[in-house]
Parts: sequence; structure tokens; C-alpha cells
Amino acid sequence: MAQDLFLGIDLGTGGVRACAIDADARIVGIATTALPSPRQDGDAIDQAPELWWDAVAETLGKLTVDRTAIRRISVDGTSGTLLLTDGDGKPLTPGLMYNDARAVSEAAKIGGIAPAESGAHGRSSALAKLLHLLARGGHKAQRALHQADWIAGRLTGRFDGSDENNALKLGYDPVTRRWPDWLDQLNVPRALLPQVRVPGTEIGAIEPMMARRLGLSSSTKIHAGTTDGVAAFIATRASQPGDAVTSLGTTLVVKLMADKPVFAPDQGIYSHRLGDRWLAGGASNTGGAALLAHFSAAELEAMTPKLKPAQPTGLEYYPLPKPGERFPIADPTLAPRVTPRPADDVTFFQGLLEGVAAVEAMAYRRLGELGAPALRRVISIGGGAKNAAWSEIRHRLLGVPVTLAEQTEASYGAALLALHAGPP
Repeated sequence: MAQDLFLGIDLGTGGVRACAIDADARIVGIATTALPSPRQDGDAIDQAPELWWDAVAETLGKLTVDRTAIRRISVDGTSGTLLLTDGDGKPLTPGLMYNDARAVSEAAKIGGIAPAESGAHGRSSALAKLLHLLARGGHKAQRALHQADWIAGRLTGRFDGSDENNALKLGYDPVTRRWPDWLDQLNVPRALLPQVRVPGTEIGAIEPMMARRLGLSSSTKIHAGTTDGVAAFIATRASQPGDAVTSLGTTLVVKLMADKPVFAPDQGIYSHRLGDRWLAGGASNTGGAALLAHFSAAELEAMTPKLKPAQPTGLEYYPLPKPGERFPIADPTLAPRVTPRPADDVTFFQGLLEGVAAVEAMAYRRLGELGAPALRRVISIGGGAKNAAWSEIRHRLLGVPVTLAEQTEASYGAALLALHAGPP
């Protein structure tokens, strides 16, 4: 008898990735399909939704597993990507991508009405996109759907639902778990808004004809998904209050599992709901870009073996690629602090790494001041996470274990949602 499998589908910026896992959360199959670049015209960035579906179908066809053994499927997509459809899920508009920023006037209207802690603020919010589409011929639409919602709809034949994470930027209130009354002041048609489910909640069985087309069992269940960012967090297996994930990429992004929401809109701190827990996070402008302002990637790699993490430099830097910071210090004019510069480049490099780590520690302290739990452990992802010397520096400054994530793929996180039928 074939073992039960659980599938996560990730719709990322550059392509679709599917990850199949067994009941012990072990990966048994992965497949990917590239997506063409979205159409871009200034601030307008969109893509034909059919391209997403074609890539999903192609990716499933590439999976070298027994697809009839897949019991549950969950889908994640890029946060804020939105389209309008008719009642049967037929797209009436392109998919306005997560970074589409054309809805300038609509964002201004939202800014005057929505509470400061709402995730619907900004030109790239799903709500701004919805208002923009409605003002330009979208009055015939019957559904407003996110990228992951629409793919789940193609699988089930139901186009009436979303999840609490994707719905955040459409104006959904995760605290009261409802669409708020202030949406009426923006003349948002309530009938367009999806039914919101907890990530991992069962939506229904796969549509029988679709099951045959994709080689899946007709008993396969589709479960509510999440955003790609939340799925990547879930993939790290962080699951307890105080568990944190730091992304060491171009910028520094911190996310902390909490037992209550944390909001500080002036610093870009929002909370995603994960069942009965919360994922509080913020982003600093420090990070890899601040390092590359002084050295090339090749120079950083060459100097790394010469670092002495057990011997602090005492330089107390605040590295930034240019003036301006939002979190953990909200100051758009904050200047980089990278002086005095020692004559030795390795010492200077180590001082920069210590500076980024100090900002990370400050960020977690700030979340704690806002009501988040005490830091318990930090799981690292991103390019900088592989630097062992930097991890040692961060461990010293953070005062908790710092480990490298075994898995960071959003598709794996979506598969975990399917496996556990809810946030793990």
C-alpha cells in the first residue's frame, strides 16, 4: 500500500515549486517550473493568471511520486497579488502582482480611512489594487481573489475563499477575524470579498475532472493556504512562542512567534495570524546591502575565514546602505554609523557584521517592548545565514541559540500546512 503524501504548491516570483512530503514530514519529491517575467509598464506590474495555472499543471506533471497517494494539498502565493473573476472563476482582469504600485490615489483614500494597524495601507496592498480595478471596469466582477485563492479554486471548482494571511492586505482584521466596517466607507462590495479561513483548513475535495487531468486521487482534499513569506517561516519548523526566524539577505528581516499580536505601523511591524498564535515581524534597512556598500561579494568571501568572532572589535557600528531606517529605529534620516574605520579591512568587516547583529538584537528587544515574548531561539535563513563566524557573533549578542534552518522553501511550508491541516 502506497504511503500517504502531502503536497505544498508555492507560486513564487520566478516560478512554481511543488514539494511532496510523507507523514513524517520527509521530502519525497520536488518539481519546479519557471514563470515568464510579469509585464511591466512603470508602476504597473501584472501577469496573466492562466500562466500560473499552466505552470502549476506542468509542475505536478513533473513530480516523480505516486500522485494518487497525495491526500492533501495546500497552496501559497505572493502576498498582495490580486485579480477579479466572474462567479465561475474566469479571470476578468490580469493578476496585479505583489509589487504593482499603480494604485496611488486609491492608497491615499485608504490611508484616510483605514486604522493605522491595518495591513491594507500602501500602493501595493491588495485593497488598493481592488479599488483600482473596480474604478476601471471591474463592476462586472463577482470575486476578488488572491493568487493562491485562484489556484485553489481551479483545483476545487470553488472560488469563494481565501485565508487569514493573504486576506490581511485586503483589509481583513485578523484580531476580530472579520471584514471590518470601515470597508463600507470605501464602497467595497461585500459580495466580492472571499470567505476567510484559517490556513490549513479544509476547503473541499478536488474537482473530479481536475483530479483525472492531473493524475490525482478523487479523494484528495484541498486546504487553505497562506502567503509565500509565512509559508517560508513555517518551513523552518519554528512553532513555539519565542521561536524566531532572521532572514539575512539584502535587508535584515526578523519574525517572531508570539501568543498575541504586535502592531507598530510607524515601524512597519505587523502580525500575521497562525491559528491561535501570531507571527510578528519587521524589517531593517541593514543587511547584505550595507556590507556590499563597502566590499564586493568576492572580497567578503575571501575575508570570512580570517574573522575572529570570539574577539569583539568594539566598533559599535550601525551599518546602512544609505541614510534612512524604519525598524528598530524609526528615523528616515538616520545616517549610517561606520566610523572610525580601522586600517585592517578584516577588522572593519567584522565590525560591520557585529553592527548588523546588534541591530538584530535591538529589533528583537523592540518586539519584546511591544509585547512579544522573550526570545527563545533564532533560526537563520538567507545568504548570510551560512557564515559560521557571523552566527557565532550573533549568538553572543542575542544570548540564545542560533541555528541554520534545514528547510526554507515555501513549498515545504505549504506541505506542512497540508500535513498538519493547520499551522504546525
